[in-house]
Amino acid sequence: MTNRKGVIAYITAGDPDLETTEKLVIKLAESGAAIVELGVPFSDPVADGPVIQAASARALQKKVTLEKVLALAGRIRNNSDIPLLVMTYYNPVYVYGEKKFVEKALDNGFDGVVIPDLPLEEAGLLVKSLHEAGLHYIYLLAPTSSSARIRTTVELASGFIYCVSVTGVTGPRDAIPTAGIELLKETRSLTDVPLALGFGISHPEQIRALGDETDAVIIGSAIMKLIEKGGTGEEILERVGLFLDSFR
Repeated sequence: MTNRKGVIAYITAGDPDLETTEKLVIKLAESGAAIVELGVPFSDPVADGPVIQAASARALQKKVTLEKVLALAGRIRNNSDIPLLVMTYYNPVYVYGEKKFVEKALDNGFDGVVIPDLPLEEAGLLVKSLHEAGLHYIYLLAPTSSSARIRTTVELASGFIYCVSVTGVTGPRDAIPTAGIELLKETRSLTDVPLALGFGISHPEQIRALGDETDAVIIGSAIMKLIEKGGTGEEILERVGLFLDSFR
């Protein structure tokens, strides 16, 4: 492990439109992102704060669906080999069909899946299908996770473990809560699987303060706020690129 942290960039697919999202992924890769997480817009994003909720609503108005996000990844793969995750709530997967979802995710070049509202106890069959297809299922841990839950998660995890810094929803914060640091320490004591910290990362000083506690950080709402400012596609790309450059 080195002091350099990987940056996992989250963007809501289809905000402001799918064409801009496709260009944004390429820009994020050029600006140093190690992984890009494509969020599927959903009408009840329970884990997300106001910024991503608003982005999701805008994308839904553009009729962006899970099917369209999966196809988007296929187009991105023509221009970039950056690792891609699909972040979706479970309802769209259930409606679409788990088997079809896994097949399409694989065919279109995704590397893994994040489903924040699917309990560990109910994820078994989907996780089995994903692993058989060679895709990672990214487990989440929160400061409220029990020691038993943490131990179970590290036994099952592949790719990396998504550690949530707070008990609450996504959104920029001024500092990393102590509870998030303690979660990282406890999890690190049990596994060598890479750990990524998300929820609230919005400026480079926060990353420097983390020291060696995490291997990567996940930045979402701070990027989506820059997209929300609007402007031309080129202006959005430049704005987001400069922001991510600051984390190098």
